[in-house]
Amino acid sequence: MDWLKRMNHALEYIETHLSDEIDYDQVAGTACCSAYHFQRMFSFITNVSLSEYIRRRRLTLAAFELQSGGVKVIDMALKYGYESPKAFSRAFKKMHGVMPKAARDNGVSLKAYPRLSFHISIRGDVEMNYRMEGKPAFEMFGVSTVIHADGENPFIEIPAFWQKCISDGTVKRIRAAAGLGEHGQLHAVLYNKQGEQLSYMIGYFLPQGGLPEGFKKLQIPPQSYAIFSTGINPSGQNDIHGLWRRIWGEWFPSSHYEAANGPEFEMTYDRGNNLYEMEVWIPVVKLQFSSRAQYYINPPVLGAITFRRCESNGSCHHRAACACSVRYKCCIRVARSTKRCRGFQN
Repeated sequence: MDWLKRMNHALEYIETHLSDEIDYDQVAGTACCSAYHFQRMFSFITNVSLSEYIRRRRLTLAAFELQSGGVKVIDMALKYGYESPKAFSRAFKKMHGVMPKAARDNGVSLKAYPRLSFHISIRGDVEMNYRMEGKPAFEMFGVSTVIHADGENPFIEIPAFWQKCISDGTVKRIRAAAGLGEHGQLHAVLYNKQGEQLSYMIGYFLPQGGLPEGFKKLQIPPQSYAIFSTGINPSGQNDIHGLWRRIWGEWFPSSHYEAANGPEFEMTYDRGNNLYEMEVWIPVVKLQFSSRAQYYINPPVLGAITFRRCESNGSCHHRAACACSVRYKCCIRVARSTKRCRGFQN
């Protein structure tokens, strides 16, 4: 329930700032996690990236305003953060299929993306096999590509990259360089996430002889990992995609950890007799909740939401309500005058 409240607080912040520049750190702060963790979890749960969701909501509201008449295209462009009317018109047409001026025409068909909200879904009846493990620094080598990290794209582009590397002989070259046999199992690394893109490497642990020619080297720092297993299954029956979805949709929301911004792994093991196991390694840090609420909401005119640190002496100088309801409730909604907080309570 705490997780549910925090995620809906984050959506409320987004909704009330659609006509402003949205700070992802502020959005994540309302959910009491890092911006990196929030964006990854949001994408896996909703099948759309955070930036794409914000873009769709802005263009939905812009269409409503244009339909009502009396507003200029240039005003809508400026209001919703576009550099020029041309850029706004291009984005508008891409989503709605018509230019902004045509939105006022009688009978024109437009698209609307409603505001998201998170609700309880009863899941977790199937156990998840995981363990926590600290790993020292190590090195990987292999070949990499850039994939789009939003929505379903990783589940399409990653298998396509594997197929390409198998067909052009790259997988055989990696096996040979790593000293593996003809059917030796390779691993994969997801790293260097930048916005809606990340790098994906197919490779193996760096051999003692150094980096083989024609490959890239990746240095992995010491890290604590949450390691999840598909279990041992016949060839081709390990549901790695389903495991990723369950990690972000079920395990993280109910755990006391968040993802650290570092390389993630898909490890594959040959268990013999045509049986295989796959593991997902995700670097994690334990969530830290102070004895006082970290953020509170100060809703001024028109319901806009801003975030400031709660004062150390427990005083609130604004109308306020705590946005971080993980363990402690600091501020209560009060009148315009200054009031003491009600206290810190579980």
